[in-house]
Amino acid sequence: MSLWIWVATIQVVLIKIKNFHQYIVGEAIMPMKSIIRLKKSISNNERIAFGKLRKDVIKPGICTLCGACASTCESISIVDKLPKLIDKCDGCGVCYNQCPRTITTEEDLIGKIRHAYCAKTTIPELKGQDGGIITSVLAYALEEGLIDCAIVTTRSEEEPWKPVPIVAKTYEDLLSSSGSIYSHSMTMEALMSAIKQDMRSIAFVGPSCNIDAVTKMQKSPYGFLRLFMRANIVKMGLFCMDTFYYEGIKEFVESKNIKLEDIDAMKIRKGKFEFYMNNEIRDFSLNEFDSYRSSSCKFCTDMAAEKSDISFGGIGTPNGWTTVLARSGIGYEIFNEAVDSGYIKSRVLEKNEMEKVLNLAKMKKVQMYPITKRK
Repeated sequence: MSLWIWVATIQVVLIKIKNFHQYIVGEAIMPMKSIIRLKKSISNNERIAFGKLRKDVIKPGICTLCGACASTCESISIVDKLPKLIDKCDGCGVCYNQCPRTITTEEDLIGKIRHAYCAKTTIPELKGQDGGIITSVLAYALEEGLIDCAIVTTRSEEEPWKPVPIVAKTYEDLLSSSGSIYSHSMTMEALMSAIKQDMRSIAFVGPSCNIDAVTKMQKSPYGFLRLFMRANIVKMGLFCMDTFYYEGIKEFVESKNIKLEDIDAMKIRKGKFEFYMNNEIRDFSLNEFDSYRSSSCKFCTDMAAEKSDISFGGIGTPNGWTTVLARSGIGYEIFNEAVDSGYIKSRVLEKNEMEKVLNLAKMKKVQMYPITKRK
């Protein structure tokens, strides 16, 4: 081999060594640079002091002692098996955002979404809850032949406001289900009935607990393989903070000299349970319904039905409108086709409206954290 080839080879090796050295050094200092950038970005948005970490994580006793806070901030150290502030806190928020026990991202609070909308129905005769969007989407899907039926909940004729799940096959069936009922509905029975009737494309409406049941059956159809292999189910989730025992609601309203059959609509908002009767609205603090709250709701942290294809709720948007979170491709498509076909009018959800959704979702997420909730 000639001398110039040897020289060239050595030069290439030296260059690679130099680049490798720069790579190693760069890797070594990147975490600190990332932390600095993170501090700046967080501090520009919101000041989060160590005191918040102490209040939300350390005092309730849910600290994992992973050391994430101490390793990312020189002002924090682990003392007596607990994170402790040993120097001045500048409120950068790094410790709080790195803690595995805090919930700080949009996805952690409401799940993955594609787009968020504010929407209302354009169907004149439709008088649904908030914007009447769920019924409008179902009406579009049914009339266009996209679905064979929808699993929805209506009210019992014999016992006013008692939830009754049905297999809705007509527009009239859908109208009978408009409006919210704040009691558990046995929707899974109706879903299995629809599948056994050879309904191949089914829309399923329910809160997160019911959506979770469908999701689990889809992922692990133990004993139901022959049924779930034939059914395509689009999951339409309802925002939900609490549900109440039907007997409890009945007992409460009757104690206030109100008849269930006289109530036209029920709504929960701003900490009040509202009952609409003709031109009168009677409202009561939600605290008065604590003894009637479904026990399972105390352990639920999913406000926004995160495993659905599309979620709906009256949180964040103005009265008469509905917040819509399109999650999957099919959820996104079916909603926007309903808009394009004139069943719905919508706009992009604004930042301040989304903040209200996130705040309420966070309330439900963190309710299991305090020790008092776990006793």
